[in-house]
Amino acid sequence: MRNNGRKNDEMREVKVTKNYIIHPEGSVLIEFGNTKVICNATVEEKVPPFLRGTKSGWITAEYSMLPRATNSRVQREASKGKIMGRTMEIQRLIGRALRSTIDLEKIGERTIIVDCDVIQADGGTRTASITGAYLAVELAIEKLIDEGKLKEIPIKSRVAAISVGKVKDDILLDLEYEEDSRADVDMNIIMNDKDEFIEIQGTGEEATFTQTDLLSFIEISKDAFSKLFSI
Repeated sequence: MRNNGRKNDEMREVKVTKNYIIHPEGSVLIEFGNTKVICNATVEEKVPPFLRGTKSGWITAEYSMLPRATNSRVQREASKGKIMGRTMEIQRLIGRALRSTIDLEKIGERTIIVDCDVIQADGGTRTASITGAYLAVELAIEKLIDEGKLKEIPIKSRVAAISVGKVKDDILLDLEYEEDSRADVDMNIIMNDKDEFIEIQGTGEEATFTQTDLLSFIEISKDAFSKLFSI
């Protein structure tokens, strides 16, 4: 039993509030326990220069964290005048995950921009952002169809993500910050609802992990994806 009372293979409670912000084409507030992320999907009737005239669309993402989303205040990156490496890595990860699930030709020469803003962080912010970002895009696409701007659904599969890790000798699912900070190995798994992997990010924190560990990480995540795809 973990310090938080969960079993090793037990997720935190996941809550999704759809249409959380009234202005975007798609918006959700997603909560993994105490981690809370607002994901807003905006549709623009244009594409980046490299896609003009190709009849293909684009999906991209931006990620940020409010200054007091964590225990101590973190300076806004805008005031620093540059985007930090971690932020760039996460928003690229979100964008890749979303593009894997959408037929970009079917959305036409449009861009869907997803803004993921962490309002409270307690571990798993990137996995919560990916899961929420997909749901926001799904809502935006539904609106485009309702408005007659799309003739067919461009979604090829659903996408979700979950964190796993190894703390001492225990394989844990959906790590909170306290667990993540003690983890010997942490991993983020991104999958679609066809049981296909989109990306696996695994890091040994001054440690290594075996093939057996890797298979255990994947195995413990299976029920989590079943629950996430039922949202």
